[in-house]
Amino acid sequence: MGEIRMTRQEKREKQEEEIRKLIEENGGIVKTSQLYTLGMDYRRIQSFVDCGLIERIKNGYYSMNYHKKREEDIIAALFSDGVLSMESALYCYRYKKLRPFKWTIAVDKNTSKSRFKLEYPLVQPYYTEPEVLRMGVDEIPFGSVKMSIYKKERLICDILKYEDRMERADLQYALRSFLMDKDKDVSRLLFYAKERKVLAKVRNQIGVWL
Repeated sequence: MGEIRMTRQEKREKQEEEIRKLIEENGGIVKTSQLYTLGMDYRRIQSFVDCGLIERIKNGYYSMNYHKKREEDIIAALFSDGVLSMESALYCYRYKKLRPFKWTIAVDKNTSKSRFKLEYPLVQPYYTEPEVLRMGVDEIPFGSVKMSIYKKERLICDILKYEDRMERADLQYALRSFLMDKDKDVSRLLFYAKERKVLAKVRNQIGVWL
């Protein structure tokens, strides 16, 4: 018997299902190069954008039901190589009361700035030396996945190092919250204070309370 040939509609439906599966397997967001692995070219991708099946969220990135996704899932998918830092990390540790307006993420200093040209969600990158980027990194549940975050002791050193970039009230609340945290590690704090060159600030601002 000869091979059963699919109609054009059947081929399209099969490709739609393959796109859904690919996007789901990749945390809700895929790159153009990943869509190419399904045998698609740019014109085919554009046809799916035009009909509303997929959305172009930025140059080279596509999703489905993008604005219905939680911000955490989008951030984790787009910046899996980044580390939650500053205000965003403080919020995750409950060292900050209000959710930040922008997601603050530390990334390698060689990361392309075009990655952060997003209308939603808003992201504030902190460009960092590679060896500093991975210092004191932990993982936390984030949305439906996990994401890298700085350990609380490293984070406290960072906000003291860059205190001029923070609201004074937020800084003071974060320091008080850390001091009240039963799980804090003072020896680890002093280690990162030396590494981040803020030992004097740590001793002056919170040392007396440790």
